[in-house]
Amino acid sequence: MTADTPFLKVRTGAGADYYQAEAAGLRWLAASGTCSVPVVRSVSAANLVIDRVPVGASTPAAGRRFGAQLARLHQAGAPAFGSAPPDAPERGWIADLPMNYGDFTTFGPMYAQLRVLPYVRLARAAGQLSGPDCGPFEELAEALADDEPGLVGPPEAASRLHGDLWSGNLIWAADRIGQPTAWLIDPAAHGGHRETDLAMLALFGAPQLAEIMAGYQAEAPLSEGWQARRGLHQVYPLLVHTVLFGGGYAASARSAAVRALRALH
Repeated sequence: MTADTPFLKVRTGAGADYYQAEAAGLRWLAASGTCSVPVVRSVSAANLVIDRVPVGASTPAAGRRFGAQLARLHQAGAPAFGSAPPDAPERGWIADLPMNYGDFTTFGPMYAQLRVLPYVRLARAAGQLSGPDCGPFEELAEALADDEPGLVGPPEAASRLHGDLWSGNLIWAADRIGQPTAWLIDPAAHGGHRETDLAMLALFGAPQLAEIMAGYQAEAPLSEGWQARRGLHQVYPLLVHTVLFGGGYAASARSAAVRALRALH
């Protein structure tokens, strides 16, 4: 159960509408009635006030329970690939970077136009990628535009995504009825492919990941070949990290794009 003391969030570098986008995402996730999400108490251009979640321990039971809840969150759906949460501002944010919304009927074109190419351009502008580095990303975007089945897998409906699902955005604690689980915070919520959330958990590592996946698979089994598609879905968060931090993330993002493209050859 959440404590009575609220949590005040003030983030250095937060852009215009940053907190409005986060609050809209939290409310959209909570509206699914699936995962545990802190209640938004107030939001302004300067800060966000939410319920405080007492930090607990990750356990196998909590991981399995959260995996099933995450599957149900994804099944709650979204109007389109790239769609924004209700009442969201014109654009969202992931960390300190803008994140555009859109309205796509399939995953591939959305991922190319909203999640790959924009961050390649930002990485080039920041001096983290050179022209020759961009070839695999451009080839990947072309294949995504065609929704190549060997690349993106079988067609799926748009899922309701957390959108920035790394372990730091999970708080392990009991839910409101005392059951062990993980709470979702700091979303970059949008309509997308459910494998994107799962690939981000795997990319940066999450406590109880095997149990999370077991709980997820029991609730909503993934399409065959999902393990091979992890690299595709990890291109986006790796590009975001390339823009923000540089270093080895550029090479990792390029390697993930190359691995994804191997499915076509």
